[in-house]
Amino acid sequence: MLTADKVLDRYYLDVRCMLVEIAATLDRHDRAVADDAADSARDPRLDKVYEALAVLAEGSSTADRSERLLNMFSDLD
Repeated sequence: MLTADKVLDRYYLDVRCMLVEIAATLDRHDRAVADDAADSARDPRLDKVYEALAVLAEGSSTADRSERLLNMFSDLD
C-alpha cells in the first residue's frame, strides 16, 4: 500500500490535468450557452457534473467518493 505522500507523488499531475480539463469543458459550455440565446433549458447532465464536483469539494476523509460518484452517474437517464 502506498503512503499518502506517495499517492500524491504518483497521481498529483494526472489529477491536476483532469481538473483543468473539467474547467475547460465547463468554460466551453458556458461560452456556447452565452452564444445560443435559444438554449435556455439546463441540461440535467450538467447538474450531475456540479453535484459531483460538490462531493469532491467536501474534503471528506471517507474513502467512498468514487462509489458515490458512480452511483450518482448511474442514476442519470
